[in-house]
Amino acid sequence: MVFILKYRKKALFGALCKDLDSIFYELVRQKGCKIEEGHIMRDHVHMLISIPPKMSVSNLVGYLKGKSAIYIARNFRSKKKNFTGESFWARAYFVTTVGHDEYMVRSYIKNQEKNDKKKDDDNQGNLFCEV
Repeated sequence: MVFILKYRKKALFGALCKDLDSIFYELVRQKGCKIEEGHIMRDHVHMLISIPPKMSVSNLVGYLKGKSAIYIARNFRSKKKNFTGESFWARAYFVTTVGHDEYMVRSYIKNQEKNDKKKDDDNQGNLFCEV
């Protein structure tokens, strides 16, 4: 599962990143799921989550994004109530099932930061960088 910040802002660092880590684990646990692997980058989140077959993936994603956005608004933006118009996460997300490729996905998530840095270095000065 991958989801990004609205406008791809690079805002996930420091105390916010540390808090989100524990928040995501707690929210996933409350839904009876388990985070197998995860990594928070400055502008997006990768998670490999075990979800029971009867659970809707879209409901879990909505729950994670909604509850975490409320937590961020309360604790980092000094909002106590009335969250209308508040948006932290972009509407889109990416989800796929993992079977035989689980090891590859776990490895990708673990090494995401190194991969992004290497990709940025390789594309320096290139007008047609991959997105």
